Formats: sequence, C-alpha cells, structure tokens
Amino acid sequence: MLKKFTLICLCILFTQFAWAQHHKSSVIKGRVLQENDQPLAAASIVVENTPFGTVTDENGYFKIIHMPEGTYQVRAMMIGFNSLTTKVQLDRGEIEDVNFKLLTKSNQVSEVEVFGVRDKQPEKLDAITRLPLKPSEQIQSISVISEKLIEQQGALTVIEGVRNVPGVYTYATYGGVRESISSRGFRGIPTLKNGVRVMTDFRGQGFSTDMQGVESVQVLKGASSITMGASTDLGGPGGIVNIVTKTPKFENSGSVSLRAGSWGLIRPTFDVQRVLDKSNKVAIRLNGAYENGGKFRDHMENESFYINPSLEWRPNARSTLTLEMDYFNEAQTIDPGTVNLSVGNKENQIYDMPSNRFLGFESDKTDLKHTTYTARYNYNITNSLYLRAAVFSSNYNYDAIKTNLAALKANSSTGVNVDQVNWYRRSIAHNSTREDNSTVVQLDLVGRKIETGKINHTFQVGVDYRYIDLFQPTYNSIAIDEINVFDPATISHTLPESLPAFERTGGTQAYDYRFGATFQDVIQLTNWARVYGGVRYSTNKTRDNGENSATTEFWNPLAGVMFTIKDGLNIFGSYTNSTNPRSASVVDENGNPLGAERIDQLEAGIKSEWLNDRLRFNLTLFKINNKDMNLQAFTVDENGAVLPTGYYIKGGNDERKGVEVELTGRVLENLEIVTGYSYIDAQYKDHTTFVPGSAPNNTPKHTFNAYANYTLRSGLLQGLNIGAGAYYLGERPYNDWTIDGVQYHNIEPNTAPWYNKAYTIVNAQVGYEFKKHWGIRALFNNIFDEVGYDAYRSSFIDRIQPRNFSGVVTYKF
Repeated sequence: MLKKFTLICLCILFTQFAWAQHHKSSVIKGRVLQENDQPLAAASIVVENTPFGTVTDENGYFKIIHMPEGTYQVRAMMIGFNSLTTKVQLDRGEIEDVNFKLLTKSNQVSEVEVFGVRDKQPEKLDAITRLPLKPSEQIQSISVISEKLIEQQGALTVIEGVRNVPGVYTYATYGGVRESISSRGFRGIPTLKNGVRVMTDFRGQGFSTDMQGVESVQVLKGASSITMGASTDLGGPGGIVNIVTKTPKFENSGSVSLRAGSWGLIRPTFDVQRVLDKSNKVAIRLNGAYENGGKFRDHMENESFYINPSLEWRPNARSTLTLEMDYFNEAQTIDPGTVNLSVGNKENQIYDMPSNRFLGFESDKTDLKHTTYTARYNYNITNSLYLRAAVFSSNYNYDAIKTNLAALKANSSTGVNVDQVNWYRRSIAHNSTREDNSTVVQLDLVGRKIETGKINHTFQVGVDYRYIDLFQPTYNSIAIDEINVFDPATISHTLPESLPAFERTGGTQAYDYRFGATFQDVIQLTNWARVYGGVRYSTNKTRDNGENSATTEFWNPLAGVMFTIKDGLNIFGSYTNSTNPRSASVVDENGNPLGAERIDQLEAGIKSEWLNDRLRFNLTLFKINNKDMNLQAFTVDENGAVLPTGYYIKGGNDERKGVEVELTGRVLENLEIVTGYSYIDAQYKDHTTFVPGSAPNNTPKHTFNAYANYTLRSGLLQGLNIGAGAYYLGERPYNDWTIDGVQYHNIEPNTAPWYNKAYTIVNAQVGYEFKKHWGIRALFNNIFDEVGYDAYRSSFIDRIQPRNFSGVVTYKF
C-alpha cells in the first residue's frame, strides 16, 4: 500500500502547477432569461472552441473567471430553448457583461446530430476516456452513435447501432441471444454499460440489453489500457463498446410509442422526465420497454422487460449528483442454428435451412436478469478545475438450456454422413451459467486549459478500483436423440418425458481485484501543436475458490502529438500498449513463470470538422503487434508426431494493421449522412500454433457502412423524413488455421478454413411528424432478403434476419 500511496501523491504533486495563474485574467458575467423575463436556471454557458463554461444559478446569473484576453463566441444553451451566441472582445483584466434571452424552440433544426450535440463532449464519455475532450480532440479513435440515429434506424440491438462505426463487426451471436462484437481483428471486444464490464467472460461473448434506455453507444477502438487497465479479454486490444443510459435533461417532457412488426413483434415503450422544483435543481427520468415476439424461426419465443429510473440533483452551480438504475429481464429461445454439410468440414456448404425448421427444443430458453447502478458526482472547484467521482455496480445473472449438435460418424454401409453431414446427435446442457457481480469506483481531478506561462494543460489524475465476484456452476449434459436435418419428421421440439434432472458437476468461485492510478496530460504548446502523454500503474490480483494467486503489476504508457493544419483540421499520431496478465501456471522450460504479455499499438490519422462542425471526416491508420506472447512449446517425436512439451516460450508475432475512414454529419440543413469503410490485415506472422500469414477466425478484410436521412422542413409535407442505408461485411475465415500436427479447438490440423460469404444488408425508413405531438415511422430491414451467416467456428451458424417490416407510432407530450 505504501507504494500505491506514494504513486498517488506523486501524481497529485504533478498537478500543482495547475494552480499557478501568472497574469491578470478577465471575466465574463451576465444573466439568462426566458421570453417572459423569468430567470432560466441551469442553462449552459459555453465559450466556443475553449474549455471555459459554466451553468446559471437559480436566478439565471453566471460568471466565468480566469479568462485570457481575446475575442470569443459565447453561447447560452438549454434543452427546449433555441441557443443564442454573441461575440465578446476581452481586454486584459476586463469584466464584460453579457445577457441572453432564450426563446422556446418551435420547429427548429435540432442541435442533436447523428453523432450527438455540437460543441460538447458526449454524455459520460469521460467514464472511459477520463478526459473532458470531444472525440475530435482525443488522441484515440472514438465514434459516438447518438440516440437520434438509433431512433431513426429503429435499432433494437447494440450490434445494429455499432454497424454505423467503420471496422466494427459481428463476431458471433451464439444462437441469437448475445452480441459478440469485434474490431481490428480482435475477437469479442469488451462491451461496457456506463463504463463497467457487466459480463466478464474473457472470450467477449457479449450480452443482451434493451435499446430504449440507451442515450448513446460509444466505441473506442484500439488499446484502452491507459484508462481501463489490463486487457484481460481476448478482444481487449481491439477496443471497447460503452452503452450509455439516459438521465434527466431538466425538461418536462415525455413520449410513449408502440412498435409492431414481422413475426409477431409487439414493443411498447415510454420515456418521461420532470423537473421537481421551481429552482430547477432536481429532475427525474423514467423510461422502459416491453417486448414480445420478433423471432423469425418457428418454435422460438422472445419476451423482455426493461426499466430505467434516474435522478439528477444540482444543489448549486458547481455541483451535480446523478443517480441511475437500469434493470433488464429477458427470456428468449436459443437457436442452435444451421449446419455445414461438408464432409470433414473443409468447404462452405452451409445448409440454407428454411425458417420453419428448428433443430432445438422449445424449452431451450435463456433466463437473464441484469441490474446496474450508477452514482456520479461532479464538483467544479473553479471554472477550469473539477473533481469527478463515480461508483458503478452491476449484477448479471444468466442461465440457459441449449441444444448441442454433434455429427454422427460416417457409416458407408448405411450411407450416414458419407456424402453430406446431415445426421446429428442432440443433447441438452446448461449454457454459460454465471452470476457476475462487478463494482467500479473512479476518482479524478481534472483540469481544463490550465495555464502555466504560455502553455496550457488539460489533465487528469485519478485512481480507480475494480472488484469482480464471479460464480460459474457446471452441470452434466443429457443425450436426447438423433435427427436428420433434411427430414422434419425426425425432429421433435418437445423433450421426452421422465428425463433425468441435471446434476451439478462442479463450478468455480473467482474474485478479481484491480487497482489503477492514471495520469494524463494534454499540453497545448502553440495554437497548432498539442502533445499527449499519460501513464497508468495497475495491479491485478485473483482469488479462486479461496486460494490466493500472485499479484501482478504493470505500467502502460500513452504518448502522442496532434498538429492543427488549420481550424478544424488536425493530424495526429500516438503510441500505447496493452498488458495481458497470465497465470503462474504459464512457465518456461525451467518452471519459472513467463509473466504478462504486451501488445503495442501505433496509430496515426486525420480528424477534421467542416461546415461549422456539422460534418466530421476522420482517417485512421493503425498497426498492432504482439511480439511478447507466451507460446505453447511443441516437440516432434521419433514417429514425426507433434507433441506439447507442457511449458511455454516467449516470442512470436501477431499483427493487425489497417485503415478506417469515417464521414459523419449534416451535409445540408436537411440531409444527414453516416458513412465508413475499414480495411483489416490481420495475420499470425510467427506462431507455434497457427500457420504464418493466416488470419484469426471471423476477421474480414473489408467492411463498409452508409446511411443517409433527408427531412422536409417546409411545404405541404413538412415533417416527412426518409432514410436508407447499407452495411457490408466481407468474407472471413470460419476458423483458425493450425500447423500440421497441432490440435486446437478440435480443428483438424493443417486444414485451410472455409470462408463465410460476404453479405450486404440494405435497410430503409420513412417517418412523419404531425400535429406537434404525433409521429409515425415505417422500418424496412434487409429489403433484398440477403442470406448471410455469422458463426462461432463450426457451431452456432446463425442466419442474419430475413426481410422484415415494422411500424412505430409515437406520441410526445
């Protein structure tokens, strides 16, 4: 503890320069009123293109101190009101009075763009970045999918939302009940809710959630170790997806909607928020949803319930306390998927099984109960310095019964599985049963544009503590019968009577403790040059079934530069790394632990903003190498057989490199676009298990996304909006390609993988808002009925949803 305490003290000492203000500063003060001359409390005052800002008090007054001399654009904003901007010229030591009168919004272009709110950091982005910067100012590649875009496209799952981000794609759906998301050639990147890993399976299998409570989906690509710690997930170095839930906006509003669609989909939702006091200090919000149906395959069901209450208290102009809870309960049928008919699993002969055929049992159901709690507190010490504290807690309780399919051995005398593998043995088993309890505590001191001489700093110094309590029981499997996938008469969907009960065969109770201290500093050297630096110290300790394991500790740096070519056009470059702790059982030839693995990342590109920040263009080049792997050692016996030695060696080289292009925003006042393309070159370059030059399974070389939405804002059809989009996922190997003689995941050694075919999904929507309160929307998904599959190796070969339609009626008040 002495080492940790010393580290924290040193980090805090580094920030003391932030208090040095060496020149006489200026002040902007004033008042914000409504059109009836009543004061407007809690209105945001922003000095554009600077970190300076504040909120009004209960009487509408505000003051921004420590302003350098210069010319500024000062904007007053409040949700439900039209914003106003005025130009202010400040001389050295001057106090400038600025007053605003905001009018209630009526038929104005919304300030919420497809990527969020202009000139503002997205809500809760600092839960994963820990810095008060917009995505365009971050040295890392960050994309934000706003609530507005989610609503326009009618996204019901997280993967449907993140398809708007280049280079993010589906790894597998595990029977249509979980969303495993990948990026940059890494399998199953972690999915977080409000900054917390809620399902801690290291394989990145993902989880279900309801999109009604989602305010935005934030995708940080590449290493996040500087803020999130070690990459204990397989996909950790590829990035993270953060689901942000809704909280009060200090307005009195509400909406209810009803969605109905293909395969019996019924989905009512509601969202209500209220300001509880006259001084605008306390507000609440409650939204929820119920969903039933929507499964395209016969004999499958889906039912879920979601509720999301939250409260925000602003006791004064400097403090904000936000409390929120998020509860999701879901039961849905797991689809065993279809099968590959290829003998030896050497070719792509996926059986395009009709949707009225189901290979499982009607009792194959998930039982998911998921609750998260969040408390966030912000205190503005000055206009440039604030304290941020947050506590996150999650309980993820999951159980399921699923059907397993195992191909029968070929029998030439009976003709079974000789030419086509169509006969399978069915069994049932519990599926990834787990109870995850996760807690995260973050404490940060953050400075925005703190000046030391002619240089200013935006910095963060903070600590975090993460605790995971994971219980995973195991059960036996039960053999049921044999089926011919071509013959429905052989496929029963009801389990036999007098079936024996499952027996508990074991289980694990694991505890994980993680501590981290982070320091980041963004140094503005000149108007055109910015330097980024940061370092994180982390410790990781695990305890399994009461037995302690050794504590690991490691350092992760971040360094980068950003140059402003002109206003709104920046180029950047960065280096960071990730650490993958390994257990003490991974030892070398002499029995000594090999220790953690390190993954290095280089990133460079362009971040630009055009048309008054209405349009954003980003270009990113990346290269990620793991040259410090713990590789299993093999030997060859006198008969030429490859045998494992039982120990490991250091070395190898896994490499991912590529390019990502993103163009997002409002081209015209009534035309929004979201487009992106990615190229990924992922290779095992030097490995003891996989063939050099081969790619990790399910890694596409190409992905592409495009969406456009056009809104009529005048004329007879005012309020009509039309949108259409396409998503392309390139072909990808279904499996890893192992070296001759090396067994891995029951893959036939030295068998080149077959490829899942590329697919393109085309969607469209038409919406119309009328009579101020009412809105209707029609959604058309997979218009051309494209057939495509996502697969986890040779199992869970799940078809994408066929063509489907739905309609939404919304009433706002």
